[in-house]
Amino acid sequence: MHLRRATVAAFGALTLLLTVPTSASAATGEFRYTYSGLDGSPQVAVLTDPPSEECITLPEVADPDSSSPAHSPRNRTDATATVFTEPDCEGDYFTLRPRTGYGSARLALRSVVFSR
Repeated sequence: MHLRRATVAAFGALTLLLTVPTSASAATGEFRYTYSGLDGSPQVAVLTDPPSEECITLPEVADPDSSSPAHSPRNRTDATATVFTEPDCEGDYFTLRPRTGYGSARLALRSVVFSR
């Protein structure tokens, strides 16, 4: 009788673990970058707690035909950020370490992906 209860309890626990949804993985913290506004003045944008392992094309600079790339990234997340010169995480890339990674005004970017 005790074996049956233990088996039922174990099966119930396993079923519960499999049915509880897991949260999507996200980098914790902020990723900042600078881009040129419509009037040419520098603007700072922030991605807060961005999703991990998902390419993010920066909306302000997504179209290479109508905007200059962003620059001066600051990675203050707990994940490694890889920035790309083209939308959709294509082109040349550069990796910024977690929490303290940064790039100069010469580092052009249009997309980024965060890894754990």
